[in-house]
Amino acid sequence: MRLLLVRHGQTPANVHYLLDTAVPGPGLTELGERQAAALPQALVGEDIEGLYVSSLVRTRLTAAPLAAARGLDVLVRDGIREIAAGDLEMLPGDSEHGELYMRTVFAWAAGEVGLRMPGGESGTEFLARYDAVVAEAAASGAGTVAMVSHGAAIRTWVAARADNVDVPFAAAHRLANTGTVVLEGTPADGWKALSWAGATVVPAGEAGPAGQPLADHDG
Repeated sequence: MRLLLVRHGQTPANVHYLLDTAVPGPGLTELGERQAAALPQALVGEDIEGLYVSSLVRTRLTAAPLAAARGLDVLVRDGIREIAAGDLEMLPGDSEHGELYMRTVFAWAAGEVGLRMPGGESGTEFLARYDAVVAEAAASGAGTVAMVSHGAAIRTWVAARADNVDVPFAAAHRLANTGTVVLEGTPADGWKALSWAGATVVPAGEAGPAGQPLADHDG
């Protein structure tokens, strides 16, 4: 299966760098609406047969133009929502609180899945819920599936599950609003990341000076 993991469009919390992970969450900014409107053209070369979104409003709003353009039903699945910030909810992401959040999720990707976000979920719980939605999509028989999800969730899941993406790569590559990671594989055989925000993924451990990370664009 070809799996497209798409980050949602910009929200007010993105603008103010807040750890906003609770359901249902905010809608999109004007820029976020424009980003969503541009998504059908950005993915014009992809033969998408299934479209999933999380339980947060921003993913449904982001997916709406794509669903309309392709005549796709939107499947809402809580399992691909953002990693819950727990006690860090609505605290500044550009502070020690955001650093703690990201250190925790990347520790999960490195295998320390028993760690728990302060007041929130563990890595085991996060990966299980995300894996379940990916497995459902794979079992559907669709050749290409798009999932509109969230920045930290996408980066963490890909670093944990893609054979050619390690934690340093995922940590260095923030994903801009409506940025997409393209993977191929199956739950049984594993996953390979083909591209990250439009750039070819250099296998973990093989990147030299010419394969350095792209500049971050996250907001």
